[in-house]
Amino acid sequence: MGLDSVQVLGITVHCLVEDDVLRIVLDRIKHREPTQIVTVNAEFVMIAQHDDRFRRVLAAADVATPDGAGVVWAARRKGATIQRRVGGSDLIWSLSRQAAQYSQSVFLLGAAEGVAASAALRLQAAIPGLTVAGTHAGSPARSEEDAIVDLVRTSGADILFVAFGAPRQDLWIARNLPRSGAVVGMGVGGSFDYLAGTARRAPVWMQERGLDWLWRLIQQPWRWRRMLALPRFVWNVLRDGRANSEAGKGLI
Repeated sequence: MGLDSVQVLGITVHCLVEDDVLRIVLDRIKHREPTQIVTVNAEFVMIAQHDDRFRRVLAAADVATPDGAGVVWAARRKGATIQRRVGGSDLIWSLSRQAAQYSQSVFLLGAAEGVAASAALRLQAAIPGLTVAGTHAGSPARSEEDAIVDLVRTSGADILFVAFGAPRQDLWIARNLPRSGAVVGMGVGGSFDYLAGTARRAPVWMQERGLDWLWRLIQQPWRWRRMLALPRFVWNVLRDGRANSEAGKGLI
């Protein structure tokens, strides 16, 4: 699969839109080819700077979408023609609609007890014909992996949405997707909470202006330490750009 890509602080981001992801998923399920989707945002990039395991998982992912205004901005600085963010909170809807259309099934794994089940009910209410093969809260603990993998495999799910939070969800998928029987695995962070109504997404006008981070900070002020990754990301991208510019001058 030859996808155009750009490097953001050493992390691969594919230059695609939501429809591209849908086409890839449809083809991969048709041919039963295990596929991991990672939704790369600024926090992912900064975690990967010091977490080698996560960095390797991002590098090995089959699809790496640009999730977040920061990554889209950084990619455009590199000359990439990325139109807009392609995030997990949107993909969970579009992939579920496509799954219903093509008689595929989904499994919701993670979040707090009962949240995945509530999220599944909302998806099914909004998408007639959607088959939810199963839901389970669980955890990313190694001691639970075999039991969860058996649960997913027995369900016969085609698509596995995992809400353990980054980087744990993405590491879990990398370790377990091939033996789970599911074809497509994608980490979705807090998407189940949005679906279940236990958390609210930013208003559309804030999403369009790349202010999702501000909305999350207002709603969950305890996240302020995590939000420090954003200014560090911007600084590193600007510094990386200057370093590349100086290196280019040295070749003239």
